[in-house]
Amino acid sequence: MNFIKSNNSITAIGLIGIVITMIALAYASVPLYNYFCKVTGFGGTPNVFSSESIYSIDKTINVRLDSNVGSTLDWEFYPEQRIHQLKIGENKLINYVIENNTDQTLSGTAVYNVSPTEAGKYFNKIECFCFQETELMANETKIMPVSFFIDPEIENDKYISDLSEVTLSYTFYENSDT
Repeated sequence: MNFIKSNNSITAIGLIGIVITMIALAYASVPLYNYFCKVTGFGGTPNVFSSESIYSIDKTINVRLDSNVGSTLDWEFYPEQRIHQLKIGENKLINYVIENNTDQTLSGTAVYNVSPTEAGKYFNKIECFCFQETELMANETKIMPVSFFIDPEIENDKYISDLSEVTLSYTFYENSDT
């Protein structure tokens, strides 16, 4: 009888441990996935750096800027200039413009992507407005800067070393909890 109680206790403790582990993994999965994408450039997620590019090379690349707004947000969102030609490794500062076309204060958050996805790990953002809540008052317009560079290591990637254009795409979505 004690043997059965002991086995039942071990089984119950093991199952509780499994449930706790699964809950912990569920909560940690999003931050771990985001970290994985930032480190590897997986899925076109650009790296985010805190310092400027150390060196540049003479080869140039075009960076095309794309802008989108979710269907529930009445904002205009566009880059000041659609295409920028820059030296690989050169730090570039560009601006997007965002305008609230309503008579009410609205809040949104931008997400971004780089295509082709293979170039994401070489697209290094130093500063951007992505994943930060942006609040616009009624009929307000803001300038949203982005600082970035293309890592010269892209030249050593045999699959995309001859790439002539990269697209940086942002989409603003309305924050539903405001």
